[in-house]
Amino acid sequence: MALRGFRRPFAASENVLGFPRQPAPSPGAQALDLVYQAADMFRSIEDRARASEARAEAAEQAQLEIINATERKLRDASRALEEARRRIEAQQEQLEALEFRAQVAEAEAREARQSLALVEDAIRRRLLLTADQIDNGGSAVA
Repeated sequence: MALRGFRRPFAASENVLGFPRQPAPSPGAQALDLVYQAADMFRSIEDRARASEARAEAAEQAQLEIINATERKLRDASRALEEARRRIEAQQEQLEALEFRAQVAEAEAREARQSLALVEDAIRRRLLLTADQIDNGGSAVA
């Protein structure tokens, strides 16, 4: 940048050394100074644009990573849910099989009770008939 004139903010005294003033800048120097200022402003704008672009790219990358992580978690959760569903179905099938076996066992127990009752009845009849035959046979002999 072009040098600018120095102004003293204080009054000259014998203890203060004064600097000579620069002559007024020429119109070409002023134009060059304005060009430098514009170039500085454009560099500043470009720097801010690059910084904003870098922040936007970093934010986009972070969002992509979050999306990818979320998708992985969603796939894992979906697999876990499917596995849980399969386990529930297998347990339901086992429960149905156990219920069927319980029904079969109950039916077999009913049949066994009925058979036992028939056997008990047959034993009673046999015992009663033999006791009656002994009583009838003994009185007929006597």
